[in-house]
Amino acid sequence: MLGTARLLTRSLADACVSVGLSWRNLGHAFEKGNEQRLVDPRQWGVLYLGAAKPGDKARRLCKDPLVAIDRNGEPLVDQSSALTGLQGLVALDGNWAQAKALWWRNAWLTRLRRLVVVPDGPSLYGGLRREARSDAVSTLEAVALALSVLERDATVRERLLGPFRELVKRAGAAGIRDSKRDRRSRR
Repeated sequence: MLGTARLLTRSLADACVSVGLSWRNLGHAFEKGNEQRLVDPRQWGVLYLGAAKPGDKARRLCKDPLVAIDRNGEPLVDQSSALTGLQGLVALDGNWAQAKALWWRNAWLTRLRRLVVVPDGPSLYGGLRREARSDAVSTLEAVALALSVLERDATVRERLLGPFRELVKRAGAAGIRDSKRDRRSRR
C-alpha cells in the first residue's frame, strides 16, 4: 500500500529494489542491464517469512530481535557466528501471498542465511493495514530492526523509521484505511 521497500532505497545508500517474480540467482536479482553482480549467497541473509519454532531453545534465543534459524525453523545454537560477516540482506516485499510466491519461485533463497525478526511491538501501520499475524511488521520495519542488530546501532532503526512514521501519519490524516478491514466491519 505505502511501498516501504521503495522508502528504504531512499534511506539506504546500497539498497535496491528488484521487481519481478523469479531470478536465476542472487547475482541475477541485482542485474542492471547486462551487468550481473558477483555475490556469495553464503554471505547474505534473507528475512525469512516464518517465525522461529516454539520450544525451550527458541524461547531462550528469541529474546533477541533477530534470530538466525536453520531449514527446520529451529534457532541456530551459535547466533553470534550466524549473524556475523553478512555482506547483505534480502527482504521479500509485497503482501503475504506475494512474498510466499517469491520464496517458492526462487530456490536460491534457501542458500542464504535465514533470519527471523522478532518485533518488540505491533507494526507502525496500525489501522492502515491488516496484518496476517500479530507479530507481522512492514518490510521497512523488519529491515530497520535487522540492520540495527547487525550493525549494533539502535540509531539505525530510528533513522529508518522516522520517514515511515511521517508517511503513516500523513496517510492516516488523508483518511487512507485498510479496505479489507473496512469491508469486514460493514458486514
